[in-house]
Amino acid sequence: MSRIGKLPVPLPQGVFVTEAKDGLQIKGPKGTLQTPLPAGITFKLEGGAVHFARANDERRQRALHGLARALLANAVKGVSAGWSRDLEIQGIGYRANLQGKAIEFALGFSHPVRFPIPDGIVVTVEKQTRLSVSGADRQKVGQVAAQIRELRPPEPYKGKGIRYTDEVIKKKVGKTGA
Repeated sequence: MSRIGKLPVPLPQGVFVTEAKDGLQIKGPKGTLQTPLPAGITFKLEGGAVHFARANDERRQRALHGLARALLANAVKGVSAGWSRDLEIQGIGYRANLQGKAIEFALGFSHPVRFPIPDGIVVTVEKQTRLSVSGADRQKVGQVAAQIRELRPPEPYKGKGIRYTDEVIKKKVGKTGA
């Protein structure tokens, strides 16, 4: 039995799971998400929790069993509490400003960089050097945070750039003067 797949997914107050044509639909206070249900994996609602079962013990079915449970657990947390990722900008003159449905960055280039915010994602700018990306879909939140970080990744000599707040940058020594 899969160690992850056999665990039930508890449903918090106000979260409902229904079967959709391609998988499961999860509704909650933060929105609605859909998660796929692989072939051979079945689900059952019992006592305020969702239980998953698999058709057989093949290697692929065992892997999909845990995957289906993890995807549903992430979606349930997303529609009830939401996901967020915090970023921090380091460097002299580096900053971010929220302008409508876009963020304008000053990242040491000759021009400002404009990043459009996708639907379903909320970006807040605390100060000018701290960003918080949040939303219901864990994958989408992580992808948007990675795209923002990609605009100016932290460099190894001075550490300037955009980084996750929990990220540790290994600094290199650099040249020594003669």
